[in-house]
Amino acid sequence: MNDTFNSSLYDYDYDYEDEVCEKETVVKFGSIAIPVFFSVVIVLSVSGNILVLVILALYENLKSVTNIFILNLAISDLVFTTGLPFWAIYHIWGWLFSEILCKIVTFVFFTGFYSSILFLTTMSILRYLAVVHPLSELSTQRGSTAVFLSVLLWAISIGAAMPSLLYSAIVSIPQKDKHSLGCEYEATLWKRVNISQQNIFFLVAFAVMAYCYIRILVRIRKSRSHTKNRAVKLVFSIVAVFFLGWVPYNVVIFLRILEEYVVAPFNTCDASIRLDYAYYMCRLIAFSHCCLNPIFYAFVGVKFRRHLKSMLQQMLIRQTAAGEQQIKMQVMSGGSMY
Repeated sequence: MNDTFNSSLYDYDYDYEDEVCEKETVVKFGSIAIPVFFSVVIVLSVSGNILVLVILALYENLKSVTNIFILNLAISDLVFTTGLPFWAIYHIWGWLFSEILCKIVTFVFFTGFYSSILFLTTMSILRYLAVVHPLSELSTQRGSTAVFLSVLLWAISIGAAMPSLLYSAIVSIPQKDKHSLGCEYEATLWKRVNISQQNIFFLVAFAVMAYCYIRILVRIRKSRSHTKNRAVKLVFSIVAVFFLGWVPYNVVIFLRILEEYVVAPFNTCDASIRLDYAYYMCRLIAFSHCCLNPIFYAFVGVKFRRHLKSMLQQMLIRQTAAGEQQIKMQVMSGGSMY
């Protein structure tokens, strides 16, 4: 796909200080750990985000600003998740699909990636306005404004992901004994642009979120609400998960640029191998955000938990009623035989 995914995925041999650096063990680790972890994330993300959409459709007002952004965040996470099965397969057998599908999958994946970050950031701003400036005009905007912002954020995400559609292609990747096909950027320039773009998106989003939630915490601590402790824990959890998930990942992909430029201390084989392992682990943690968002931005809410409980109760009642009806039909059918 690009440097974020594959630069050391299948390349066994690198020259470091006149020695060949074999990475067969790293590749085997990735071919096992990544598909297994992605499979779990896919199941949790699809089930969690679809459940959010169902609850929104059945119980919530979709004209609400907050619900509109929760809806878009769930869709964004599902879009992001659609790329994970292809990358799981890629780590096992290489790219097995067409070049057109390579471009489409990469584009859709990064559209979900960028839109998720943008919607998380926008939701943080909405929380900030609702708590810190509850009487401002922006905090009382209607659904039409939320729809306009949603369209704008999707447009920005599509624009940011457009290079992956234009410049990704199937390339031949040398392995130890043979060549494998990969879905990557053909030009090194676009690999570096992609990583720089991800870093910039993260830094801006993190700066905005940090400012918003620090102000929210200050405001909450000054209030006398009995829900203060719960709100503080929620805010801390959201920021902590975002920080722990994305900071290591962005640091590692930046360090991989330094590795390409053979900058010390990354110009040794041992350092490169350790960086590859760190990259795999940090990416697994970061990409799990698509299944964590439904928990932190939906199910922690009292209303969503109540709606979920109500939906499960209705399903149980219907299932029980259907079972009783089936038993009655069997009894009636059995009685008629005699």
